[in-house]
This record gives sequence, structure tokens and C-alpha cells, in this order.
Amino acid sequence: MRAIWVASVFMSVACAVQAQSQADLKKRIDLLEARIAKLEAAAGKPEAKEGAAATKEELVAAERAKAKDRMRKDLEVYSREDLAKIEKLYQVASNECKTDAGKQSLQQLVAQYDKANRTGCALLYLGQITQDDERVHYLTQAIKEFGDCYYGDGVQVGAYARFYLAGTYRKAGQTAKAKALIKEIQEQYPGAIDHRGNLLVDLLARDGE
Repeated sequence: MRAIWVASVFMSVACAVQAQSQADLKKRIDLLEARIAKLEAAAGKPEAKEGAAATKEELVAAERAKAKDRMRKDLEVYSREDLAKIEKLYQVASNECKTDAGKQSLQQLVAQYDKANRTGCALLYLGQITQDDERVHYLTQAIKEFGDCYYGDGVQVGAYARFYLAGTYRKAGQTAKAKALIKEIQEQYPGAIDHRGNLLVDLLARDGE
């Protein structure tokens, strides 16, 4: 009889502990979901930030989280050895900016690894170091084929390539094309940032767009 009583007490305690654990887990999940909802709302509605520094930090954090998620996807396609080769090709260009060797390294990356996150960055890089029709070609390819790629600091290729291409068109006097790209940034990428963490929509607003 005593054994049954002891077992009953033990089960009651175990159930209480389990219930408490479940309550703690649910609380943690609720807090996490609230945090995610806040970040998503901030990323989708930058106009609501009203200049608050904390909100801007959250926007940058959200973009960098997206960047990490995109980079993780490469592990589903490429081996770690391949990823090391990809990064090496990219860093050659980074260390030898605007040289033929750097350009050739980026072109090799694009030709050999057509599904890598870094390929989008490479195309955008090529668009920045080239001129005229060649620049338009690389930036357009980056937008159409690698728009979902990210730099590690949270800069999205699709948004930033549009930003650069809009500037290129504007300098060439192709105002309609520039305005179309600017509208896409404002409507589709309101939370997109540059390498300094500035919102692209804010930079465009300063330019009077």
C-alpha cells in the first residue's frame, strides 16, 4: 500500500514538473513568435519607425537574419569543399579590386557555380566595376537570376542591383527605366539596406526620388 502511495505521489510530482516545463516552453515560443512578428512588421513597414534608432537596428538585424538563412541554403546544393572554392574565388576579386585578375575570378565563379549565394554577390560586384552596356548586363542578370542572394551584412542583391542600375540609367538619361526600378525598390524592398545599414528608400528620398 505504501508503495502505491509513493508511486502516486511521484506521478503527481512528475506531472506537475511536466506541466511546468510545457508552460515554460509555451512561454518561450510565445516570446519568440512575438519577436519574429515585430521584426517582420518592421521590415515590411519602415515608414512606421519614425526615426527611432532601435527600430532601424531591428530592420538591419532582420535583413542579416535573412542573409544567414540564404547562405545556409548553399549547404543543400554544394559541399563544404565547393563552398571554400567559391569563397576563394570571390576573395581574389575582393583583394584585387578592379584588376583583370579580380574580374576573371568573379567571371569564373559565375560560370561554375550558378546556384551559389556568392554568385549573386559576384554579379553585383561585376556590375560595379564595369561600365556602360557591360554594367547593365551584369546588374540585370543579378536582378533576374540571383535577386534572393545576400551579402553577409544583410545587403540583398536584388534590391541593391536595382539601386545601382537605377543610378546607371539616370546618368544615361533613361529616366523612365530609372523610375521603374526605384518604384520596385520602394514597393518590393522597403526594408533593404546598403553596406552601411542605411535604408535604400531613405537614400532615394534624400535624392528627391
